[in-house]
Amino acid sequence: MANKTICEMGLPKSIANIFAARNIITAKDALSLTEFELMELLDVGLSDVKSALAHISEIVSPPYQTALLLMEQRVGNEQLGGHLPTRLKGLDAALCGGIPFGVLTEVVGPAGIGKTQFCLKLSLLAALPAHYGGLDGCVIYIDVESKFSSRRMIEIGARSFPEIFHLKGMAQEMAGRILVLRPTSLSEFTERFDLKEDSIFLSLRNDSVGLEAAKSFKAALIGDNIRSLAECLIACYRKPRMLQLGTMIWSLAEFSRIPVVVTNQVRSQNRDESCPYSFQVQDKGKTKEDSTRYESHLVAALGIHWAHAVTIRLVLEAKSGQRFIKVAKSPISPPLAFPFIITSSGISLLTDDGTELIGPEINTICCQGHNDIINFAGERLH
Repeated sequence: MANKTICEMGLPKSIANIFAARNIITAKDALSLTEFELMELLDVGLSDVKSALAHISEIVSPPYQTALLLMEQRVGNEQLGGHLPTRLKGLDAALCGGIPFGVLTEVVGPAGIGKTQFCLKLSLLAALPAHYGGLDGCVIYIDVESKFSSRRMIEIGARSFPEIFHLKGMAQEMAGRILVLRPTSLSEFTERFDLKEDSIFLSLRNDSVGLEAAKSFKAALIGDNIRSLAECLIACYRKPRMLQLGTMIWSLAEFSRIPVVVTNQVRSQNRDESCPYSFQVQDKGKTKEDSTRYESHLVAALGIHWAHAVTIRLVLEAKSGQRFIKVAKSPISPPLAFPFIITSSGISLLTDDGTELIGPEINTICCQGHNDIINFAGERLH
C-alpha cells in the first residue's frame, strides 16, 4: 500500500498536480516527509498539507480489528472455528472443543504409550455420523509403520458407540470412510495429493477420490509416526527437505480447513539441545540437575525446526507407572496434564481436571514403567 500512487487516491486535482510536479509520486514519498517539509516543497498552507496527509494515511493504512471483532468472526464462521471432539471431556475443554480445523496438531510420545490408539479413536470420530457428534466425513490415515489395525478400530467403535455399531452395516460403512495409505517415501506421499480449490484430491492407483473440504463435507488427515517418513529426508537432505514436509502438511490443514493430526516419536536429548533458545543459556548449568529430577532425557524426534510448524502439541508420557496426556503447546490453553488409561474403548481420562504444569515439566517427556498398565476389561496386560 505504501507504493500506491497519489494520483489514484482521490485528492483534489489541484493538490494532486502539485505533488506530481514536485516528484512526490507514492504514498511513501509523501509520508516520509514532515508537514513543514511538505509546506516548503509544495508551497501550500499547513491546513492543505494536513488534509492531504490525513487522506493519504486513511487510504494506505490497513483497517484495524479489535480482539472482540476477531472472536465474533471466528465464532460465527463454523469452518474456521470447527473442531473434531476427542470425547475426552477435560482435553476437549482445554482445547475449546477438540482438535481444531486448519492447523497442525502433533501427538508426541515413546513407543507403546498410546499414540496409535488415540489416532484410531479420532478416525472413528471423524467418520461418525453428525447426529451422533461426529464429522460425518472421510479420513485419510497415513500408516507409515503398518500399525493400523481395522480389528482394533472396530473394537474401539463397538465399545465406545454400541448403539451405532450394532446397527446392521454401520460398522462396514464407517470403516469404508477411512482410507489407509502406506507410503514408503516422501515422493510417494506427495504424488498422492493434489490440492485444488476447496478440495483435496487423493490419487489411488489410477483413480481419483475427491475429498471435499467445503462446508457441506469434512475430512480429516491423520499421519501415524511422521518421523519414519522424515527419516530418509534427514539422512539424505538434512533440514531443508524435512521442513518442506512440515510445510506441505501444514498447507493441507490451512488450505482445506480440516483437522490434521500427526504422531511423532521421541529420541534421546543431546547436551547441546538443552538450551535451544538464547534466553535459556543462563540456566544451562541447571540442565543436568533438572533432567534428572524429571526422570527424562527425551525430546520430540524431529527437533525444534519441525516444532515451529506445529500449532498444538500433545505429549503422551508415563511417570511412576501412570500415563499422562499433556497439552504442552497450545495458543488457547495453559500447559495441562491429564492421567489416562487405555481400555477396550480406547483412551480414557481418569479425571477431567487437568493439573497445570510449570517450568521444565512442560516440555520434558518421561517414559517410566508404562508397559504393564494397558487395561482391557479390568485385566492388566504385560
